[in-house]
Amino acid sequence: MRIVLFGPPGSGKGTQAELVQEKYAFPKISTGDLLRQAVREGTRLGQKAAIQMNRGELVSDEIVAGIIRERVFSPECRRGYVLDGFPRNLAQARILEEIETHRPEIAFEVLIDEPTLITRLTSRRVCVRCQTIFNLNTQPSKKEGICDACGGALYQREDDRPEVIRERLRIYHEQTQPLRAYYQKKNVYHGIDGSETVGSVFIKISAVIDRELAGSGGRIPEQ
Repeated sequence: MRIVLFGPPGSGKGTQAELVQEKYAFPKISTGDLLRQAVREGTRLGQKAAIQMNRGELVSDEIVAGIIRERVFSPECRRGYVLDGFPRNLAQARILEEIETHRPEIAFEVLIDEPTLITRLTSRRVCVRCQTIFNLNTQPSKKEGICDACGGALYQREDDRPEVIRERLRIYHEQTQPLRAYYQKKNVYHGIDGSETVGSVFIKISAVIDRELAGSGGRIPEQ
């Protein structure tokens, strides 16, 4: 089974992907995590991605598609996986279809208003060592500026600055929201209110997944 989670930056789709991974043992594939790793390591693709990310732009399909293709055919993804941040536009959705044409699919869009998103993202802090994420308002570290997990310094990502966030949201509305109609046409779309608590959002997501699994007799088709 392929589970697609999409929504604007700060909507909480990454957290939901982690919960899906924990409950269903579907590996989480986060393009954001993979790209930031490439940026930290200074790879050729990472250098190109860094320029686009720091401008508030979305990383090109060419860069992202190559990373996704390698990941979905890895042995641990054979039974299924959950995608966090891909596809983000219609072109990528078609690329995904070309990569795997017959895998059963569910698409969730996490819906949330812009003021809430900006507040969430400008308050986000990330550990420089282990990449654990904190929030100054909802999930602060015990010691200001220090990671609870490893003691590393916390920092604000360049793409979490207000002016960059607004540009990212503009691009999202322009390029990503048409995915809604695409997945509605395929009859696999589910809109989820992302303003609710993490637990409440996950209850709704897992109810859909459980229903789909029950409809297939509880079996997860292998590729």
